Amino acid sequence: MLIIKSSGSAETKVKNSRFLAEMFPVHSPEEAKEAWKFRKDTYDNGGHIVYAFTVGANQNISGCSDDGEPSGTAGRPVLAVLLGSGVTNAMITVARWFGGTKLGTGGLVHAYGGAAKAAVEVTGFEEFFPQSRAEFSVPYPRYAECRIFLEGLEFRIEKEDFSAEVAICGTLRQSRTPELLHYLQELGSGKIQCVITDC
Repeated sequence: MLIIKSSGSAETKVKNSRFLAEMFPVHSPEEAKEAWKFRKDTYDNGGHIVYAFTVGANQNISGCSDDGEPSGTAGRPVLAVLLGSGVTNAMITVARWFGGTKLGTGGLVHAYGGAAKAAVEVTGFEEFFPQSRAEFSVPYPRYAECRIFLEGLEFRIEKEDFSAEVAICGTLRQSRTPELLHYLQELGSGKIQCVITDC
């Protein structure tokens, strides 16, 4: 499974209709709908902004919209391209500027699918690794040592709170959580509590 490393966009033309396809990361259906709404409010194209998205470790959740095009001619072809690319946590939108010639249902399927493929071809990807969130606290004298270990673990710190101890919250690959738990067990002689959740 892949995720997006760098977003991509591509413009195609079919019988004078112009299609702008954009591919970018999203992490929930709500985020996808907000991204679509932003484009609806921004683009002055007189109508159709088709979209498809998929999120989850195995593309568990997906959705699409024809946005006024004939049913099944726009959103589904874009979703098929997206799912076929092996990418998750991703969205493709395709804005259409009508060129005066009707494309017919087969033409629309081809045009929207082709625009989506063009966006996929210019988007950068990297391998997806399921992530976990970890929350724990370490004593001040062990903080510097702990930070060095976390860097080696590729632990991404989201928040640190310097109070009685240093409370740390961040994410790491699920496959590396046993290393973190073992390290904290030794660091705190079994006294450091670490809460792990999937994210």
